Amino acid sequence: MSSEAQPEAFTGVVALDGPSGTGKSTVARRLATRLGARYLDTGAMYRAATVAALRAGVALDDGVAVTKVVEDAEIRISTDPEQASVRLDGDPVDAEIRSAETTAAVSAVSAVPAVRALLVDAQRELIGDGGIVVEGRDIGSVVWPTAAPKVYLTASPEARARRRAGELGADVQSVAGDIARRDGLDSTRAASPLAQAADAVELDTTELDVDQVVDRLHELTVAADR
Repeated sequence: MSSEAQPEAFTGVVALDGPSGTGKSTVARRLATRLGARYLDTGAMYRAATVAALRAGVALDDGVAVTKVVEDAEIRISTDPEQASVRLDGDPVDAEIRSAETTAAVSAVSAVPAVRALLVDAQRELIGDGGIVVEGRDIGSVVWPTAAPKVYLTASPEARARRRAGELGADVQSVAGDIARRDGLDSTRAASPLAQAADAVELDTTELDVDQVVDRLHELTVAADR
């Protein structure tokens, strides 16, 4: 009786960074499933913090007040790629964090340095001993600089707008404007701006489908894990 050797469990950390509309969430979850790894959507944590601030009614330009709200909030996020979920103070907020109101406010909340410090600490704790695919905007540069591989996903503005509009059921032009606004805010904020890590591999997803992107990410991960 013979048996095939089972592949070793993935114990590393994959960092997937990039702006919205590049397909990060979809490919990160699929890659995690393929690796038998956990999955962390750090953007969902900032969105949950934004929902907390909106519910509290604080001024989003009042960094002290926003930070106090986030400090007091209980944000729980699943790391199961098959059952991604987010809870705020015990309530499921998966739909609310994707609302237009939250999307319009998240850049302001995530720009508060003290909020980023709080959530980065929480993200590092969740990453723990590894075995996880993490997506966001500053994973390879700030949250986990020793991740391997570090991949920065890009796509043309037109492709990004089409994808986001399809997800949201919204007008492409309005989505394109919102993406441009968020790109500007995220790339110019003082704390952990959106930027490609110096040692990250850039992967343009404009002409690639989901399976092709996941295949490429898997190749990079296997190579880095050797």
